[in-house]
Order: sequence, then C-alpha cells, then structure tokens
Amino acid sequence: QVQLEESGGGLVQAGGSLRVSCQAPGRTFSTWARAWFRQAPGKEREFVGAISGSGDSTNYVDSVKGRFTISRDNAQNTVYLQMNGLKPDDTAVYYCAARRTWAPLARLYDFWGQGTQVTVSS
Repeated sequence: QVQLEESGGGLVQAGGSLRVSCQAPGRTFSTWARAWFRQAPGKEREFVGAISGSGDSTNYVDSVKGRFTISRDNAQNTVYLQMNGLKPDDTAVYYCAARRTWAPLARLYDFWGQGTQVTVSS
C-alpha cells in the first residue's frame, strides 16, 4: 500500500523549473522528517535533501545546493521539492520517504512513495 504520494513530475528543458509534491494521508508522518531521493537508470538511489519534522532545518546534497529547495505545509501534510536551474543530470525518478529523523541513506527509511518521473531535456 502506498504510504506517501509524489506528484508533479514531468518533462522540462534544461534551465527550467519544476515543483514536485509529497503528500501523506491524514496526519500520518506529520511530525516526521521527510527526505527526497532520486534514482536514474542503472544507478543507486541517491539522497537529494531532507526537511526536519518541524520544517526548521533542511539538508541538501552538494550537487543541488542553491538550485533545489525543500519546504513543507503541515496543514496539508505535504512536502515540496522546488527544483530550479534543472540540468539533464537531474533526470531521475524522484522518491519521497519519511523517518522520525532524517538520514542520507535510502536503506534507513521504511516508508516511501511510488516515485514521480522528472525528465530534463537539453
């Protein structure tokens, strides 16, 4: 059963922007940290960034710093990943995961969404 639901993926040109969303049902995970991971074909699932349960702090992998921003709307129990200045190397399936406290390793998360495809053309 789907525990988190990502949406908003699509096809954009290099340099463009896209915002993907991660919604949890009801109040599930409402106080937990949430992280974004991405996986390109033939590659390991990679940590992109995370936001604390309160929304007070964020963490990002170096390759997206200054371009990607994570935020959360606790009233909607939704976390967002705003992606600006997209590059072809950002092409991947983007996954949302929840954990009591954030961690950069996919294997440490038990609760995931189904993923949403982001494709950046050159």
